[in-house]
Amino acid sequence: MPCHKPLVSIVTPSFNQAQYLEQTILSVLKQDYPHIEYWLMDGASTDGSVEVIQKYADRLAGWVSEKDKGQADAVNKGFRQATGDIVGWLNSDDLYYPGAISAAVKAFQENPDASFVFSDVNSIDGHGNAFNRMLFGDWKLKDLMQFKIISQPGVFMRRSVLEQAGYLDLDYHYLLDVELWLRMASIAEPVYVPDALWSAARMHDDAKNHAKALDFGPEAFRIAKWLCEDERFYPLNAQIFNKIWAGAYRIDAFYRAEAEDYRGAIASYGEMMKRWPFQPIESYARLFKSLIKSSGFKGLSELYEKLRERRGKRSIKK
Repeated sequence: MPCHKPLVSIVTPSFNQAQYLEQTILSVLKQDYPHIEYWLMDGASTDGSVEVIQKYADRLAGWVSEKDKGQADAVNKGFRQATGDIVGWLNSDDLYYPGAISAAVKAFQENPDASFVFSDVNSIDGHGNAFNRMLFGDWKLKDLMQFKIISQPGVFMRRSVLEQAGYLDLDYHYLLDVELWLRMASIAEPVYVPDALWSAARMHDDAKNHAKALDFGPEAFRIAKWLCEDERFYPLNAQIFNKIWAGAYRIDAFYRAEAEDYRGAIASYGEMMKRWPFQPIESYARLFKSLIKSSGFKGLSELYEKLRERRGKRSIKK
């Protein structure tokens, strides 16, 4: 195995999340990997975030606090500053586990053609308690085109492929990472590291996947249309056309259920099944949940939630 220790650039976009920001910063600064440059791009926060950043300023490669055009713009500012061979993007409410960066570097060394490498990711609550492990698989371009979603903090990118693919598209606000992974995977396939757990994604009421749940579906449909029309994805897009659209409807249904629009979720699950019914069992479990929730039978809803909670606790013990 090569003994070269490549430089790793980490980019954190930040805006008014002071309560989580210090934990995020420390999860990077306490990594055991010796060659890290850390860029923090704050969007003119007014909640004390700047004071947190200043506390660690001498250990950062650089930072700014200025108005931007949103998350994608802030991340792109960091990407433009990054000089490392490997780039990670960690939001200001997420965190890395100890040894994550060393493990990612090793994965790249063992897979020299990978566009990006990724691991499973824990879901944590506002207090940092893990309540679910998001399990992925050895997903390639074909899988990503069907909207098999990778959790963004578990991804590390090869900068040369990122530069070739281009940075985040400012027109996307919710599935911006999904669209980027697809462009990178069209250049070179990603690599999944099984049984690894590098990071945690924080789920709280202000997070986009809760606060803006109904906005995810329209972006999924935009991506599906793009996938079916862009020549970078020929001829694969013609071969899996129905699976692409089924995946987009599955995403729409999932987030409609998150927003408690259960009737809308049921309709989208129906569209999913018309296009490709052979979906993971989890999709049908969520359809069942939506049917129960829309029925108005409180007892059934409470029973479902208890069973779901018990299943989540079992997954964390693995």
